Amino acid sequence: MQVRLVKAVAAKHRANGIEARCRAKGVRLTGQRRAIAEVLAEAHDHPDTYELHRRVARRHSKISLATVYRTVRRLEAEGILERHEFRDGRARYETAARKHHDHLIDLETGSVIEFSSPEIERLQDEIASRLGYRIAGHRLELYARPLRTGDRKRRPR
Repeated sequence: MQVRLVKAVAAKHRANGIEARCRAKGVRLTGQRRAIAEVLAEAHDHPDTYELHRRVARRHSKISLATVYRTVRRLEAEGILERHEFRDGRARYETAARKHHDHLIDLETGSVIEFSSPEIERLQDEIASRLGYRIAGHRLELYARPLRTGDRKRRPR
């Protein structure tokens, strides 16, 4: 029960963060947009627009897919959401301006695992420097298939 409460409070905090960023950028928050922000804040995955609509429609049955599309595009244009296309042809979304992380995409299930690696970051900086550059930004997406069950190592968090 306590874990569920902590997760709910964290999701509400993230939703408030999305709402605050909307207000700061002059994006009007209708009830439907607020519901979309709440669902995005609760997401621990990277939902596409159809999945986002399905989740929001559970709470607000009259919300249309077109409204979700328009809202997601507006929030992306304002830099509030970040769009990813993980080789499956679907645009997926997560809140922007979070701590930098990279993605590993499971090719069998389509699940997306977020990870951070100081070693990878250091190596990228080193390579850019050797070539006479300084990294201004990057995205790293690893596409992988699971090892056999007995060989699979514990996932880092």
